[in-house]
Amino acid sequence: MKKGIHPDYKKATVVCACGETFETMSTKDVINVEVCSKCHPFYTDKQSRKSHTGRVDKFNKKYGFNQEKEA
Repeated sequence: MKKGIHPDYKKATVVCACGETFETMSTKDVINVEVCSKCHPFYTDKQSRKSHTGRVDKFNKKYGFNQEKEA
């Protein structure tokens, strides 16, 4: 590596919109973020888990192919 061309790598504080703070390494002193692992829906299990109907099931339902034949 050439000397004098790289920025200083130092401890940085990450501040989330929810109020959570933690330290990491960066070239900046403070990093502001909107979501973190404490408030992100995927990590907090608040993400909606809707069952999406597949295209084949949707087609079969639309044209009545899933219906059992009447005897």
